[in-house]
Amino acid sequence: MSDFVVGVDLGGTKIYTALATLDGEVLSEVKVPTMAAEGYERVLQRIAETVSEAKRLAGVSGKPRRIGLGAPGPLDVERGIVHVAPNLGWRNAPLKASLEKLIGVPVFVENDANLAAWGEFVYGAGKNAVDLVYITVSTGIGGGLVMGGKIYQGASYGAGEIGHITVFPDGPECHCGNRGCLEAVASGTAVAREARRLIAHGAGRAVLSLAGGKPEAVTARTVGLAAAQGDAEAKGLLDSAARWLGIGVAAVLNLLNPEMVVLGGGMMKSAPLFWETLEDEVRRRALPSAFGAARLVTAALGGRSGLLGAVAYALRPE
Repeated sequence: MSDFVVGVDLGGTKIYTALATLDGEVLSEVKVPTMAAEGYERVLQRIAETVSEAKRLAGVSGKPRRIGLGAPGPLDVERGIVHVAPNLGWRNAPLKASLEKLIGVPVFVENDANLAAWGEFVYGAGKNAVDLVYITVSTGIGGGLVMGGKIYQGASYGAGEIGHITVFPDGPECHCGNRGCLEAVASGTAVAREARRLIAHGAGRAVLSLAGGKPEAVTARTVGLAAAQGDAEAKGLLDSAARWLGIGVAAVLNLLNPEMVVLGGGMMKSAPLFWETLEDEVRRRALPSAFGAARLVTAALGGRSGLLGAVAYALRPE
């Protein structure tokens, strides 16, 4: 029997694969572009290629005992079908069956945000927790729930869509079709949108300068850089997003009463600039008992949360 497993974090832009021993020691990691535009079958082939490369780097042979894979979009966990993944261009893709046929080993598919939560729970900030909520704040906002030491999936495997809590009725339109979702006002995309709005009104000069004078090149990272350099307008944009995020986090605390909320994603690179604002908003809006019981922390694993979650998922007892 094989003495190693493989974890795969599948995203719209990259395939991130790791090989680990049955004790959870990661022996190798491989990261390649997804190249989703080349089509479904080609993405499957690239996943298989990363598995082969991870084996080569680790100096092992044979097949992994099983593969844990985090995939985006609403999916059927039991059957491993990705219902909708806009960044991949997939609809009702039979990912589990396809990979099992291609690679010849059992494949277990889970939502990528759930596996990021699981990674932090097993390997990262939540190692000593029992109930944990993971929130990723990046281009969009997603979430994963670990309740009672287990991933909580919900009735249709859709639990944890924190980014689509409505926090601002009649607010900006969200890509989901609703208005005023947390994602529409607190994500990196929202921060960049508001920065470009400032620029259109003749403000935001520091942000614009860092974007090479091109409004279309403004990103949340640009705003974060300007804020780090002391620009008050950029800091205001981050604080505004942090207040909205605080409203969402407080709602999560009041609903689920977790002992820990872990915040990850690209926006957290600027966390020191807005953490106080975020924490103040959560304190102001959450019930005192819920706020007092929870630890609000940043992800310990950075961009490896989902990858290590996939490894840990593959290592679950059979």
